[in-house]
Amino acid sequence: MTRQSILNVRHRELGSKLDGDTWNDMPLPWFYASDPNDDVVAVRTKAGLYDISALNILHVTGPDAASVIDSICAIDVTKMKPGTARLAAEVDARGAVCDDLMVIYDAPERYRISHGGGITQQLLKEAAEGRKVEWRQDFDVHMLSLQGPRATDILQPHIGMKLSELPYFAHVETKLFGRRIVISRGGYSGEQGFEVSCSADDAIAIWDAILEAGKPHGIVPASWTSLELARIEAALLFYPFDMPEGDTTPWELNLDWMIDPDKKGDYVGKAALLASRGKERFKQAGVIVKHESAVTAGSPIFIGDEQVGVVTSATFSRYLMQSLAMVHLKPSHTALGTKVEIRDPAGTFSGVVTKTPFYDPLRLRTRVAP
Repeated sequence: MTRQSILNVRHRELGSKLDGDTWNDMPLPWFYASDPNDDVVAVRTKAGLYDISALNILHVTGPDAASVIDSICAIDVTKMKPGTARLAAEVDARGAVCDDLMVIYDAPERYRISHGGGITQQLLKEAAEGRKVEWRQDFDVHMLSLQGPRATDILQPHIGMKLSELPYFAHVETKLFGRRIVISRGGYSGEQGFEVSCSADDAIAIWDAILEAGKPHGIVPASWTSLELARIEAALLFYPFDMPEGDTTPWELNLDWMIDPDKKGDYVGKAALLASRGKERFKQAGVIVKHESAVTAGSPIFIGDEQVGVVTSATFSRYLMQSLAMVHLKPSHTALGTKVEIRDPAGTFSGVVTKTPFYDPLRLRTRVAP
């Protein structure tokens, strides 16, 4: 059955037909009546509100919850503290990336997992067999993501905590506009922001209240196309689109920080993952393209007659006034300033390897004190 966001009524009012590609079996508001580029400008300068309820949220509880989760990912879950979250590399038996995974530690014996469209639930089911653990997908939870430099100003007068005391990637249970929520600091835009988890019964009221409170700050409801634009500007990966080879390792994606290499316990794919380190066939990189629009994902990249890579995601950023491509390149060709050619169906376009993220290359904005 197709999942549905309770906020679809608002998405339709904003001009979405909800008839494009689904994600995790949920129709998405890819477009509103507004221009997605204008939404990005609002997110970069003021604030934008996204419905990200299509994420898969799993509750994992019981005495063996930590050890079960620990057995399917490359971080040491046992070292996490309540109220924190970590992005974790999750690989299959080959050591290849098999999903987006965030481990969220709520309290002893109580975790949540946020994941994309990969095999997390299959691995979790296998790991939980015969263990003292229960897990279930939460089909009621709705998630709103408020992104932008005005996010704190919008929420602070209406929330039961001091947002400046919420560290990056931390979360707390509290009330917003008098309704119970879990708020976390983070997002998928490359900006300062917060994610609000609430029940379906409260989602429309909270959505409306955030937009009303944000009017003096220039808030906009933002489409998923604008989120795609923002995440590419911020060079944030999206499984499986930025792993087109099918056997991509975390090392090839520069995801070393999502692996605890000295982790003592075993986990799915550990031996293969550690053995693949130093054997990268390509590396994740960024290219600025000399073109007035986006190139096509999957386009091959050449230097002379040699194919040296492939485009994984691309967009034309009106905010940066540049055509951006996230790419996989042979390690020998990733030096900044390297000149390449992208052979797109629309033509051949020159480009240059550049530092990523394209926007805020030191990632200071996401971590600045709210």
